[in-house]
Amino acid sequence: MIARLHERTHTPHDPLAEALGRPVSPNEGLTTYTVVAHWPGLDYFTLDDEQKTWTCVQWAEHLEDPYLEHPFAAGPDDDRRAILHLDIRLHPDDRELTGPEWAETAHRLARAAGIEIPGKEHGCRWIAVQAQPGRLDVIANLIHLDGAWHTPPADILRRLSDEARRIEQDLRLISVRTGPTAGLSVRPAPTASAQLASVLTQLADEQVGPLATVRGLVEHTAHRIARQPGAAGTDTAHRLELIARRLHAIQQDLDSTAAHLVQPSIAAVPPAARYTAHRSP
Repeated sequence: MIARLHERTHTPHDPLAEALGRPVSPNEGLTTYTVVAHWPGLDYFTLDDEQKTWTCVQWAEHLEDPYLEHPFAAGPDDDRRAILHLDIRLHPDDRELTGPEWAETAHRLARAAGIEIPGKEHGCRWIAVQAQPGRLDVIANLIHLDGAWHTPPADILRRLSDEARRIEQDLRLISVRTGPTAGLSVRPAPTASAQLASVLTQLADEQVGPLATVRGLVEHTAHRIARQPGAAGTDTAHRLELIARRLHAIQQDLDSTAAHLVQPSIAAVPPAARYTAHRSP
């Protein structure tokens, strides 16, 4: 696991685009499968009935809000570059982490960087984005809710590296110090097929995937309707059970398709070569 600290910027748009691996779009919604963690105070900014899925632009604006609320806040030497961006990349041979593991990693890195302080109510706004295989990005605004400027620790990179080593041990990941590619600072860019396979795998996930959630709701509704008196309820419950089975089949198809995408392609052997290979001498 390699931690990297980027140069601070004035806006979160470029860091967010880099985290996503694509331009920031006003029409693309980022679900909890992409924004895997955020600062605890965000819960106070969303009502129970408010739309939970924000677009890329809405997330960027949320991170920019402290600029508008505190227009005179600045760091040392009147530095107004308040957007901090850090990322970690797993070893190329590491396993895929689950959503809760990514979330735990994000909170630990945020605490190591000093942007999340347990018990502090007026801290920094930050989000963690997991949009590319084996990579997690944390983007924060250093202006606190009360207008104070947060100055990161002078040894922030060492703290992030030390925390990365502890996370490797706790989650049983490959350490950059002991892995076969130890010393590499840049992970090869994932192929388009690998990125698409990752999306399909998240959709098909039996534990936290969206289709699993829908299927669970359908099955729960079927069980409740089955308890209602009358043949109509029994027929409806049976139809819902069939829908749940089809959803499960779709999950399996998506999982198989994802596995097919990441399989190495095997060049087809020309017919003449196959014929020659089996000829008797």
